[in-house]
Amino acid sequence: MLSLAAAILGLFQGASDPAVSEAEILAKVEEYMAVRTSRDHFSGTILIARAGRPIVRKAFGKANLELDVPSSIETKYRLGSVTKQFTAACILILQERGKLKLSDPIHKYLSSAPKTWDAITIEHLLTHTSGIHNYTDAPDFPRRMTIPQTLDELVKSFMVPPLDFKPGAKFRYSNSGYIVLGKIIEKASGQSYEAFLKSAILDPLGMRDTGYDHSGTILKGRASGYSRLLGLVTTNAAYIDMSLPHAAGSLYSTVDDLLKWDQGLSPGVLLSKASLDAMFKAGQSDYGFGWSIKRKLGTTCNEHGGRIPGFVAMIMRFPAERLLIVVLSNQDSTPIGRVGDDLAAITLGKPYLVPRAPKPIPVAQEILDRYAGEYETEIVGAGKERYTVEVSSGKLQVVMKLKDATSRSSTIAEAPERFYIPGPRDESIEFTLEPDGRVAGFRWLRRNQVIEARRVAPSKPAQKAA
Repeated sequence: MLSLAAAILGLFQGASDPAVSEAEILAKVEEYMAVRTSRDHFSGTILIARAGRPIVRKAFGKANLELDVPSSIETKYRLGSVTKQFTAACILILQERGKLKLSDPIHKYLSSAPKTWDAITIEHLLTHTSGIHNYTDAPDFPRRMTIPQTLDELVKSFMVPPLDFKPGAKFRYSNSGYIVLGKIIEKASGQSYEAFLKSAILDPLGMRDTGYDHSGTILKGRASGYSRLLGLVTTNAAYIDMSLPHAAGSLYSTVDDLLKWDQGLSPGVLLSKASLDAMFKAGQSDYGFGWSIKRKLGTTCNEHGGRIPGFVAMIMRFPAERLLIVVLSNQDSTPIGRVGDDLAAITLGKPYLVPRAPKPIPVAQEILDRYAGEYETEIVGAGKERYTVEVSSGKLQVVMKLKDATSRSSTIAEAPERFYIPGPRDESIEFTLEPDGRVAGFRWLRRNQVIEARRVAPSKPAQKAA
């Protein structure tokens, strides 16, 4: 039986030692991104910075495929929901200026709001606990997203549906709430959302390559957005008029400007320590104000992703390590969260897997049947997790019962004891044996964590026909 150390070295990249040299980080990122580019058609820019200083700062792919324009560090990408943290900062700046309070009911700034919205406060909007139905979930949204709308028209469009739940009762992600925040910013500041954002945040931080995107504006250096049809064919992304995402998702930026933004989130630059503490305080579903606050790679990570037709974005801040990861892409099928996690793991010296196209081998049915059964592990902070390994149509599957669903991972055999879970997850699982050949358990690299599970019960033998 392989030792744990040998198995991890053979299967997974990375180590637990955070003192990874910058030369090592660069070499590992080059190796990792080469596969993401060739296999997954990654196109965009990445930035890894520590204490405000870039360690890795690179561009990949094409900013425009039709004209064969390569991506560059200066290329501008739409941010989608990464916009929300800027909207949240605008609200906090207005509060510090005495223009509003987070506890204010929103009808104070929105006189046309229906009676059912009376109990909703600004803080409810920031934390996705207002109960206002998410307008982008409407069945007709794909048709409506091509039609320009004023901010008032947009807000009015989602006033009719009833609230999804009582304000404050639960968390449900809602772009509608951040659209209403955009309206409140305009009412409280006396400026348009775009103008206030520029004067309060972008200009003070020198973010000259960031702004509110307009569909009709000729913007130098803006990437064209693409989609992968059925994961096979690259196409131009569906059109969306940028008046619709507004304060929930209409900004564009570059990796260099987002580094300036990261530095601007130091106490006393744009916001007081008290405001920043409120922004990064985990509420329901670990959400703050425009940020998710998570425990990741053994430390605290403040992050948010963004998706809009043709573009995906991810920004991750590790406060204790003073580490920033930014990934911007003009290919909206990019597994942006996974790329961000892996780049962070590389930098922090944590386990990660270089994605690959696995080379399947045939494995005898009797060997596959030997692995079938029940497995269990103890997850720090989450308690016990139980997995079922099944064999179906000559393939091994790992089944995990989640809170509201069942996750089923189909594998590809790379060796008699080693199996690959292909993209976008890209995970690897290896079974370990006792000296007498009995199955002891497995090691599974899942989400940058090596999970060691012990076998607690074999599968029941199939009932033979009489």
